[in-house]
Amino acid sequence: LTDKEIFTKIWFSPRLVFRYLEQNNYSKFGPILLVLAGISSGIDRSISRSAGDSMSLWAVLAIAVVAGGLLGWISYYIYAALISWTGSWIKGTSDTSSILRVLAHALIPSIASLAILFAQIGVFGNGLFQSYSDLIHDLPLQVFYYFTLFISAVLSIWTLVLLIIGVSEVQKFSIGKAILNVLLPVLLFLIPIAIIAFVLGDLFR
Repeated sequence: LTDKEIFTKIWFSPRLVFRYLEQNNYSKFGPILLVLAGISSGIDRSISRSAGDSMSLWAVLAIAVVAGGLLGWISYYIYAALISWTGSWIKGTSDTSSILRVLAHALIPSIASLAILFAQIGVFGNGLFQSYSDLIHDLPLQVFYYFTLFISAVLSIWTLVLLIIGVSEVQKFSIGKAILNVLLPVLLFLIPIAIIAFVLGDLFR
């Protein structure tokens, strides 16, 4: 496959792409894809946390880009390692690097949502990051906002679908076992850690 075909065929012929990546240990774009996905996730977190209530637009974006690009990459590596580890419990054989390749390329739809995020920022500015913004009271802006929100949700779902297919391919799992493999790290590690962090946060307020 050419570089262009990897980015185009991943959308609707994912098994072909994941098989090629695995057979050729192809990781040319892996690091940059993980960084871009981290930036996209960082901007999403800034929106959900209403970071614009206390910071300027440029400060919000700078923190989202720097922290998201760095911490996102680290978190994806940890998640890939957990998928590999828990996958071995159900007879999976792929190592962390194989899963990380899958994860990086499965995130391409989520990375594409950066274009939507920047379009929203272009329209709403810092209001997108504020909790009490009055910028979407106008009907055309409401239509634009909820339409782009819907497209972003579809892209997020497609990322999850690609990840399941990719794990199924490299681990030689059925789709059912691949879903279990993707969920095990979340159920056994990430959710308990989040609960502990939430409880400790309440205790030290």
